[in-house]
Amino acid sequence: MDVFLKNASNQPIIGKVWPGDTAFPDFSHPNASQYWTKQVQDFHGKVAFDGLWIDMNEASNFFSGSQQGCPDNSLENPPYKPVLGNDHLNTKTLCMSAKNYNSSQYNMHSLYGYFEMVATMSALKAVLEERSLVISRSTYPNSGNHGGHWLGDNDSTWSDLYLSIPGLLTFNMFGIPLVGADICGFNGKTTPELCTRWMQLGAFYPFSRNHNTLGSPDQDPTSFSDEYSSAMRKALLTRYSLLPSLYTLFWQAHAQGATVARPLFFEFPQDSNTLTIDRQFMWGALLLISPVLEQGATTVDAYFPAGRWYDFYLGAGFDSKGENRTLQAPLQTINLHLRGGHVSVLQAPETTTTASRMNNFSLTVALDVSNQAEGVLYLDDGVSLESYEKGQYCYITYTAGNNALVSSNSQHSTYTPDKGKYIDAVTVLGVPSQPKSVSLDKKLLTGYHYDATTKVLVVPLTSENVVINSAFALAWSL
Repeated sequence: MDVFLKNASNQPIIGKVWPGDTAFPDFSHPNASQYWTKQVQDFHGKVAFDGLWIDMNEASNFFSGSQQGCPDNSLENPPYKPVLGNDHLNTKTLCMSAKNYNSSQYNMHSLYGYFEMVATMSALKAVLEERSLVISRSTYPNSGNHGGHWLGDNDSTWSDLYLSIPGLLTFNMFGIPLVGADICGFNGKTTPELCTRWMQLGAFYPFSRNHNTLGSPDQDPTSFSDEYSSAMRKALLTRYSLLPSLYTLFWQAHAQGATVARPLFFEFPQDSNTLTIDRQFMWGALLLISPVLEQGATTVDAYFPAGRWYDFYLGAGFDSKGENRTLQAPLQTINLHLRGGHVSVLQAPETTTTASRMNNFSLTVALDVSNQAEGVLYLDDGVSLESYEKGQYCYITYTAGNNALVSSNSQHSTYTPDKGKYIDAVTVLGVPSQPKSVSLDKKLLTGYHYDATTKVLVVPLTSENVVINSAFALAWSL
């Protein structure tokens, strides 16, 4: 099929990567997709998989150029070069004069990983005939349309823990929302405290993966004592409880080009204090994440832009004028705050996303200073291709105001979950006083609870059989 990069003699250029001597597919070649689909199909016949992680695709090469070296020409030695290990553009990659189908590596080098992502996702769709996953080390603008990215080989240091935040925020701004760092660090030896704090932060990476190099000590949660593993477990289950809201954010990224993890200045562009904040970030518009990033720290200095904010775990709220606060942060806790004015959709967590999707939902209504809130939920079956484009989804809007929450189902929605389809409870944060009554579609309810200290109203709905995509009105009279 003639789909490999060529050397100056028009033969496949040979380098060296982990398997040994290596030829490099030219993913820009018209025949590359057919070739790669066959490779994916053959491999899937031997090892069943749901997605592919493509590495070393800059393209990386243990030689500099090729086994035979590179020609001495202007592509290999241009007049202006970046600073490199041996002062050549082919350092640990291919000859710049290597031939692509319609150009040279000099022109195509930065696109190698992108074209592989395109070919890989196309192959996965053809072979699996359902939604899949591609995680690539090398990316380019528009890569987010075909897969995600991890931030490369980091170190098990507190510095790299911190630096992962600007990394995931910049890639979200690049249009690659599915991104994260190697949790606990790839190189070196982590510590129980560092790994715990990293697992807490990493639970809120859009792409959350603990990964390290061969020969390093195990660093999965079960490798540590209960003091640390229980904190890691708590963070991961919190992530899983928020999967409906996270899924909706990824739909917004797909359909509208939005970010999933975003810097504070995206939400508060008029607040100049947010412009340099890179130790906190948000999930969409609704959740503020303030992790511990320093060894031995049990407090966090966090900035809260103007508005009402609620402790995620307790529901107690406060109004900020745009101020710093010192938060308690014991080892078991990563500080999370819900932003007033937003409705979050949660689901009882399990240890896998598949199992979590089988559980019922709950809603958290975080009222703002005007006692209003709004939110949306996007749901589909999670596996079918082009569910949104085909209208095979469910889209619900939530609007709170005048002491009521109203749910409206889009007329275009055609999907209803088979299991895990009911709303078990609605929690309303910031209710100023004890309700005189609570009603669902004008039917008076009993069994609700109001905490006058935290101003949290909890309304159980397990006996009401409220389906997640049904229209309803929940009202509380003050």
